[in-house]
Amino acid sequence: MKHHLPNLVAGKISFFPSFSLLLFFVVISANLHAQDTLSSDELFINARTAAFDEDDYPKAIRITKQALEISPDYSDIRIFLGRLYTWTDEVALARKEFDRVIETNPGYEDAHLAYGYLEYWNDNPIRSLEIIQPGIDKNPGSKSLMMLKAKIQNNLEKFTEANKTLEELLVFHPKDSEARAFSQKIKDLSSNNQIGIDYDFVYFDERFSDPWHLASVSYGRRTGIGSVTGRLNYANRFTTNGVQFEVDAYPRISDTFYAYVSGGISENGGIFPRYRAGFSLYANLPKSFEADAGFRFLSFSKSTWIYTASVGKYYSNYWFNLRTYLTPSNSSLSKSISLTVRYYLAGADDYLSLRVGSGLSPDRPENYILLDENNNVIGSLDQENLKSSNINLGYRKSINQSNIFSIDLSAENQEYALDKKGYQFTIGAGFTKRF
Repeated sequence: MKHHLPNLVAGKISFFPSFSLLLFFVVISANLHAQDTLSSDELFINARTAAFDEDDYPKAIRITKQALEISPDYSDIRIFLGRLYTWTDEVALARKEFDRVIETNPGYEDAHLAYGYLEYWNDNPIRSLEIIQPGIDKNPGSKSLMMLKAKIQNNLEKFTEANKTLEELLVFHPKDSEARAFSQKIKDLSSNNQIGIDYDFVYFDERFSDPWHLASVSYGRRTGIGSVTGRLNYANRFTTNGVQFEVDAYPRISDTFYAYVSGGISENGGIFPRYRAGFSLYANLPKSFEADAGFRFLSFSKSTWIYTASVGKYYSNYWFNLRTYLTPSNSSLSKSISLTVRYYLAGADDYLSLRVGSGLSPDRPENYILLDENNNVIGSLDQENLKSSNINLGYRKSINQSNIFSIDLSAENQEYALDKKGYQFTIGAGFTKRF
């Protein structure tokens, strides 16, 4: 028995590897057979899993091709193959797949969208517009196609056309936050020129016996760096007149960032600040958020620096913005804060607005005129102990996108000296013509 034992053990040792190898081939064969028996829809699901969950594009392409062998006219699967080729930089192969879908199914929204993005991402904006337009003609309410069209037109610096596309989109989708934020961003670039005129009447119940009159005329022009506006401001208080000249610019830095740059000068330092300046850096953030941070500078008998920051959000038909101004001094920090809410009735220049806040804003002319009264003793931004609260209601309406009318009503309860308060009421109206 001992003499034969090694042979038996050897037989067992040689038997198990053979059996394991056989079992491996059986399993593989069964899996291949199961793969072959899957429907095109099931293969489509597997391909998407490979692409999105496993991040394995070659595997996804291989499975998608299997699905198309079963259903060669399945448009969604062929579009997905085209997208896979797009993501793997196989541009020629992607075009071939998209062309086939559009040839057999003209106006198919997803095909025009995927093909349009392929050309847009590959720096062919004109070709991209040619591709997506038939899709829009067939699907006039397509949010995705119209949004892509506006992006391409913006990229080509065709701002008027982009704004028109967004206005049409908002007719179909008035609560679309992305389109509304985009429209707001490019509205001032949608015309080469604009002129404006504004007037404010300010009445005081206690503090002053004579009302104030504020007026301005402006001319703005679109330039290669963004919009630039020159403005002549006039003010009358205590039967004394004053004028100020200022320039505002909104240079575009990128699709994400743009800036606000402003400067002003006046010879009458008692009505306007002798010098003023402002700067803010704006960021267009994901999810229709926006934010900015910057400073304001006012020079009367002494100079005042104010720092500001805000965050905004577009949601449905609404825009919310929370802003603060911080004014440091030697011994204190003056703070003001305001919340603005807009409800859009139509396009970027059609809305109702409500603003509530506390403290003084250096961006409101009636306030920085007020700042130097009695050498910053009354109503100064850097007087932490002097409080104020305010509310503003506004309405803005555009006609044919080129004529914009506005009206504002505001009331402010202001502490103009310690333990002395009074109301300040303002009514304002404006008109802007774009051409």
